[in-house]
Amino acid sequence: MSMIDKIKQMLKGHEDQADRAVEKAGDTVDQHTQGKYSGQVDTAQEKAKEQFRDQPPQ
Repeated sequence: MSMIDKIKQMLKGHEDQADRAVEKAGDTVDQHTQGKYSGQVDTAQEKAKEQFRDQPPQ
């Protein structure tokens, strides 16, 4: 079992909290970099959220 699979198991039922944590982390990075990498941060946030969802977004 991969590390991602283990994390998904731990987060099962707490997807909303995981999404909020990803958003908060991205906002913190944006704040510290003064928005210089906001495009890349947004992309990384979306990819991270997709990894923790059972179903891909439609």
